[in-house]
Amino acid sequence: GGQPRNVQPFSDEDASIETMSHCSGFSDPASFTEDGPEVDEEATQEDLEYKLKGFIDLTLDKSAKTRQAALESLKSAFSSKILYEFIMERRMTLTDSIERCIKKGKSDEQCAAAGLACLLCVQMGSGIESEEIFKTLGPVLKKIVCDGTASIQARQACATCLGICCFIVTDDITELYSTMECLENIFTKAYQRDRDTNGVSSTHNTVLHISALLAWTLLLTICPMNEVKKKIEMHLHKLPSLLSCDDLNMRIAAGETLALLFELARETDADFFYEDMELLTEKLRALATDGNKHRAKVDKRKQRSVFRDVLRAVEERDFPTEMVKFGPERMYIDCWVKKQTYDTFKEVLGSGMQYHLQSNDFLRNVFELGPPVMLDAATLKTMKISRFERHLCNSAAFKARTKARSKCRDKRADVGEFF
Repeated sequence: GGQPRNVQPFSDEDASIETMSHCSGFSDPASFTEDGPEVDEEATQEDLEYKLKGFIDLTLDKSAKTRQAALESLKSAFSSKILYEFIMERRMTLTDSIERCIKKGKSDEQCAAAGLACLLCVQMGSGIESEEIFKTLGPVLKKIVCDGTASIQARQACATCLGICCFIVTDDITELYSTMECLENIFTKAYQRDRDTNGVSSTHNTVLHISALLAWTLLLTICPMNEVKKKIEMHLHKLPSLLSCDDLNMRIAAGETLALLFELARETDADFFYEDMELLTEKLRALATDGNKHRAKVDKRKQRSVFRDVLRAVEERDFPTEMVKFGPERMYIDCWVKKQTYDTFKEVLGSGMQYHLQSNDFLRNVFELGPPVMLDAATLKTMKISRFERHLCNSAAFKARTKARSKCRDKRADVGEFF
């Protein structure tokens, strides 16, 4: 083969073929076939690492498109497989490449570099190496977030990256507070949106405000209780104003943040009392039953679903427990803090979330899952049901579901007995 620099820049489709095909074959337990040939994992790993070295070299290419494609390919690999040892040997090179792309690249390249920085810290976990990465990239990310001349998309990506990296690596309480203050300076501008005479500008900045608010909320979950009390006193009376925002995602972000703040407030003080509770519950109930015709049906369904849960959290201190399956394991999300953390990392890892929950020591510590469960190929084969059995199960479930729905939809059903 030629030099790595001669590798052609990849499209998203090419990147998925080149990287995911090498990663998914032995990272997902479901990928073991009943009678398939054994995979030479060592050769596959060497092939993958060779390609990744080429992508790392291409992050220094003169072409912006080539650099961006290389960053996206590295993101695909980092999200789909644990590459701790490979990254450990090249962490300084990767950090320098990311820093250069964020400083000198255009909007799309900056977004890709910020996403790769998140995954780099997720891979490395909360060790000294990650702290060194954050010491280098933290000031650069803050500068972009606060730079009014930078593109909104780049600022948004950097705000998310700043929150996640700080969550992973920061043991220094001063750095935690400094990062939260930086994010506060961004999303608190949304409080003044209604007073802003330039409506176009404020609407344009909404996506940035949402990312800053969600990143700030994530960091609030690891703050000491005395700091949590201060933040609740500062923001709990102002956040309800964001529930009137025209943007659906801002309304949802504000609602979920309110639910989380109430949860934390009641943990710190069992007799916590909110003065404007009646007004707030009226707002939440209106959003949970919103029937405005000028809004899309999909948006209304999503909004009503979220705000029913938020209303229950605020009024009844209740949370609808969710179960997440990954491999042979199960994880229950039973509070807003855990939901916020899970949603954040799921957004970063995408389809690789389940694999990282199985194998990533850092994420398993965050969600208190204990050491990774080690299963050999033979055990995985015995756990996997055959294709025929799976087909029978799906067919039975489909028939039962169809019968149940038909009864509800049949207009001729006799309903007189209920009256």
